[in-house]
Amino acid sequence: MKRIFMRPIGLAVFLLLATAIPIVTATVTMFQISTGQLQGVSVKFAAVPWSLFVHSLGGVLFGLLGPVQFAGVLQRRFGRLHRLTGRVFVAAGLVLALSSLRLLAEFPTPSTWVLTTARLAAGAALAAALITALVAIRLRDIPRHRAWMIRAYAIGMGAATISFIMLPIFLITGEAVKGYASDLLFVLSWVINLTIAEWVIRRGNPRLIPLRKSVSPAPPLHLPTSLR
Repeated sequence: MKRIFMRPIGLAVFLLLATAIPIVTATVTMFQISTGQLQGVSVKFAAVPWSLFVHSLGGVLFGLLGPVQFAGVLQRRFGRLHRLTGRVFVAAGLVLALSSLRLLAEFPTPSTWVLTTARLAAGAALAAALITALVAIRLRDIPRHRAWMIRAYAIGMGAATISFIMLPIFLITGEAVKGYASDLLFVLSWVINLTIAEWVIRRGNPRLIPLRKSVSPAPPLHLPTSLR
């Protein structure tokens, strides 16, 4: 695992594969909204289709640009493009966060208070993480900027982890998890993502660990001529 996160291309591919399910789902949702053919669980959002469309668009851009940004290829070889896509990434993340809060206000989750609270906290935390990252880059604090961008990506891509948790359970039991168990699994997905994010920041990739002040070597000791 450590080798994957230390190789730019390997990191990008890994993140894209890990977030493929929510990206594809959001893309399909946008297509359904554009053609007026919302289906499945998205039907309940038919009253506010454009709120869901904006949310899905933000999620797709956020999910696609994250792996490219964190791989570091653009930063090292194409600095201007890295900054441009970074701005789009932050904008997409803020759209994702704010639209999630709007959808939550318009359509409170039919599940328990656990998931409602978790979604509210995740939306607010995503916006806060992105703003903190922007402040850090303004101050030229690159390690802190990268750390908070990774945390933001981990929060925003919580749907990816829950897909990998729910799908095997459904395939084994033939039934979807409901009630408190479902809500706790959603919370667990965010916990898993943030745990991995912290591991990547602190251990996975040396480039993402905050720089430490180097200790200058002690000056050589000059002995008097009489003691040599």
